[in-house]
Amino acid sequence: MNIKLLIDGGDMKPGPAIAQQLGPIGINMGKVISKINEATKEFKGMKVPVKLDINEKTKDFTVETSSPPTSELLKKELNLEKGTSDHMNIKVGNASIEDVIKITKVKYPNMLEKDFKTAVKSILGTCASIGILVENQEPNELIHKIDTGRFEKEINTQSAETDSEKRKRLDEHFTKLKAEQEAKLEEERKAAEEAAEAGTEEGKEGEAKPEEGKEAEVKPEESKEEKK
Repeated sequence: MNIKLLIDGGDMKPGPAIAQQLGPIGINMGKVISKINEATKEFKGMKVPVKLDINEKTKDFTVETSSPPTSELLKKELNLEKGTSDHMNIKVGNASIEDVIKITKVKYPNMLEKDFKTAVKSILGTCASIGILVENQEPNELIHKIDTGRFEKEINTQSAETDSEKRKRLDEHFTKLKAEQEAKLEEERKAAEEAAEAGTEEGKEGEAKPEEGKEAEVKPEESKEEKK
């Protein structure tokens, strides 16, 4: 018997849905929850797909987990609430190549890519789609550089730890970029407000024109009366 669940990593709690499935076959729900939480503790704060494979005769079971989506892993690694809907213009974070390698190591067992370097490039593609820079650069640029040998050592050794000095430099770069983005958005907002106000003024002037036209029509009649 297989049961598929989507649970909060490391924090599954008893509920009627799972109780209704486990109760009739006599499986200890507390034991199941404990094993699931142990298996998913590294994904705390994320939704994790879980499959229970249960032997109804022996009451034995195994827990099989699937890693969360790559975007969720990246956001968690960089402490981001969300990605961006405008990845070309708005960036939400700045990762190190080690961050990317760390996520790749989690996802690689379930990925279709045949080698680790190709898997790293796939994760970089996800970084690009949700507005995350990598090493202060556009991820798609790094994909091409990796093809020419950049980060060969880090990828081959699967280095997944970012030293504090490097992290500081990445954070400083992104802080500056974020300030520039916010200033640009503020300029665009003000320009939009000014354009809207200008449109309102033009509308008011346009409403007055018919009245001016009526006066122009009356004047010839008035001149006729004066001639009489």
